[in-house]
Amino acid sequence: MLASCRGRRSSVVNVQEPCVTSVSLTPFKMKHSEAEQLHPCLYLEVCSHNEEPRLPLHTSIVLFLLSYCESKSFKVFLVRRDSNNKSFPESQRFHLPESLSVCDFLSPEGLPRLVRGCRLPAAVDESGRLCRAGLAVVLRHIIIRTIEADPSRKDVQELLGFKKTCLKACAEVSKWTRLCELGIPSAVEDHLQKPTEQAQLLPPAIVTLERRLAEPVKVHNDDKIRRQKLQEQRQRQKNGTSEGEGKPELEGLELRAALAKLAVDSVPAGTTRENSEIRKVKTTDLPELEHVFAEGLYFTLTDVVLLPCIHHYLCSLQAHTPSTLHHLPHLLRWYGRVQEVPGVLRAAEDCGFTLSKVQVPTPCLFGPPQQENLDDLLPAEGQEVTPNLHFVGGPRPTMTKLKENGIEAVFSPHPCPAWTLPWDRLPAAINPTEGKMSDIRVVRKMQQLNNLAAMVTELARPGDTIVDFCSGTGHVGIVLAHTIPDCQIILIENKEESLVRAQRRSTELGLKNIGFLQANLDYFTGAFQIGVALHACGIATDMVLEHCIQAGAAFIISPCCYGFIQNAVKFTFPKSKRFQETLTSKEHMILCRFADQTAVQLPPERRLIGKHCMGLVDLDRSWAAETHGYSVQVMTMEPESCSPKNNMLMGRPPQRTAEPAGQVDA
Repeated sequence: MLASCRGRRSSVVNVQEPCVTSVSLTPFKMKHSEAEQLHPCLYLEVCSHNEEPRLPLHTSIVLFLLSYCESKSFKVFLVRRDSNNKSFPESQRFHLPESLSVCDFLSPEGLPRLVRGCRLPAAVDESGRLCRAGLAVVLRHIIIRTIEADPSRKDVQELLGFKKTCLKACAEVSKWTRLCELGIPSAVEDHLQKPTEQAQLLPPAIVTLERRLAEPVKVHNDDKIRRQKLQEQRQRQKNGTSEGEGKPELEGLELRAALAKLAVDSVPAGTTRENSEIRKVKTTDLPELEHVFAEGLYFTLTDVVLLPCIHHYLCSLQAHTPSTLHHLPHLLRWYGRVQEVPGVLRAAEDCGFTLSKVQVPTPCLFGPPQQENLDDLLPAEGQEVTPNLHFVGGPRPTMTKLKENGIEAVFSPHPCPAWTLPWDRLPAAINPTEGKMSDIRVVRKMQQLNNLAAMVTELARPGDTIVDFCSGTGHVGIVLAHTIPDCQIILIENKEESLVRAQRRSTELGLKNIGFLQANLDYFTGAFQIGVALHACGIATDMVLEHCIQAGAAFIISPCCYGFIQNAVKFTFPKSKRFQETLTSKEHMILCRFADQTAVQLPPERRLIGKHCMGLVDLDRSWAAETHGYSVQVMTMEPESCSPKNNMLMGRPPQRTAEPAGQVDA
């Protein structure tokens, strides 16, 4: 337990160049010339295969979007990630779009500090302190910069999709984003490395996409298009012609509407008012719309991501196992339709690959999907085995079941309940009022920050890197950067608007020991010593815990939104062995749902049950962390009224567990 927190604050020290470590402690500055810092920079990975230079798929995707957008907003740097230090031949530049400003090839050591701590692609703003990392985040940023430079580019603006949310959800949560951003590119990369091995097997990610393209489409306000489709169908029946007769293969109402969306005049051809008979048809009786593009009816960023991947995959299949192609009729149809989009063929050729119609050795190119054959082509997977536990419903029976097995929530005493930051002496930009909160919320936020800052200040050593995960507008990170100037602070947040506000606040304060990273957690790979998160929602808490454990870092986390906890791609619940032996997954979900019943307006007895459920869920988390050698405490913030979600998990890794409590100074 912490022995004391008696207002200890780290003194200001001059941090020297560190010893051997993967993250330096120098300020967050670019390593390029001052002139280049005035321009946003883009860092793309290049590698080699069989000693031949090549562009990974995620790099090809970024280059394709840059060419499609005709963007000239970035200085592009190509980064060697492999151990081969030989220079690339000049001929390799032939495959790069001519319009790009490609500056040079860099080694990882020549990268800016923030970029070295994340996976590529990455984009750094003019200040050198705000980095965007990960495929979807970087692609969305390119689109936004293109629109800012040329607002007339409606075709580029439409790439963001309905409500500008295309690929905005992080891959750790959204299965669709994970499929497009990670699953498809990874599956195709694996296939291209060894195209002849298991050539007859389709990757699960490809099969998932094929089946998705076979589903009917629902788009916002699609009633009018569906009525037009019904009218065209009846007109063909009246004329005695079949669908598509006398027309090019890829024409159709859906495709016409989709292409019109990209044009200056967004009204599709044939938008005459339907006759009264068509208008009387119930919406439920209207024909379904077919998939035109990956997300439905309209060409979006998802299609940009998929096109280089699917192009190389289909070309490989055609070269090695052309018979496999007839299992992918919807993917082939999508591939043909994407080529109809203005600018796509030009951008593809600019990036060194030529789109063409794939020749399938079967007379029925677009026949019905062979569902059973697709299943046969999937690689075998192991079956998941779940314990055969008796299910008990309701929070009280579940808590009783745990108690009978010797499991009860245990809260450690708060080591320094009266510790507080000197708010009256801190600069105004640090105060939570910057977020335009009510007076009551400001007081509670300040109390929450007191709790986290007390724990971090006690754990931190001079020169540590502290990461504020799910940082939002930077309340925690900015307080820590000001309070512990001898540590480096990194704010990681997926929402761009929140991170930009945090950067603006830090600039006003003149903070030099802080950097900003817009990325999913998976894209951050840098070393750090302490991870902190205030009210990380649902499984975000578990993501932060996993990241800290993998880095061997201490953690101080305040969980939130227990009701959103559910089994996901990377996590299953319960997490610890003892909980797994006692509760089913469904019973654990009951605990999570009732852990959210702590709102102040609820009856006291109900809030007490909610607090116990919070303690049990976090006990499961703490036991799972302890299997990695961590010493973990679950405690309650002080005062308890600072938040209905007032739990706080503090974990020390093995290398810091043995230290005397409060001994943090070098």
